[in-house]
Amino acid sequence: MARIPAGAVAAGGLVGGYAVARWTKKRPLGGVALAAAGAVAAREWRERSGGKAAAGLTAAYVAAFAGSHPLAKKVGAWPAVFSVAGAVAAASWAVGRKSG
Repeated sequence: MARIPAGAVAAGGLVGGYAVARWTKKRPLGGVALAAAGAVAAREWRERSGGKAAAGLTAAYVAAFAGSHPLAKKVGAWPAVFSVAGAVAAASWAVGRKSG
């Protein structure tokens, strides 16, 4: 079975986590989606690129989530979420390319 790239999982977690929180009006439920996708992505990053890369990308994932909040005040919620999701996906691709 083909694997979904970890960067896509991480980006999907950021977008999906926000979407779940917004549409259900239950922020903790969005957090569950965000955390689950982050855990899957971290496992893939570790398997493919090693522990140090996984730690760095996981930190970037958490920073993207945190950074989306102040960014949303400047550009709007959806543009902020898509921007940070794209940044995490790009970082994941770049790290995977170096280690692959």
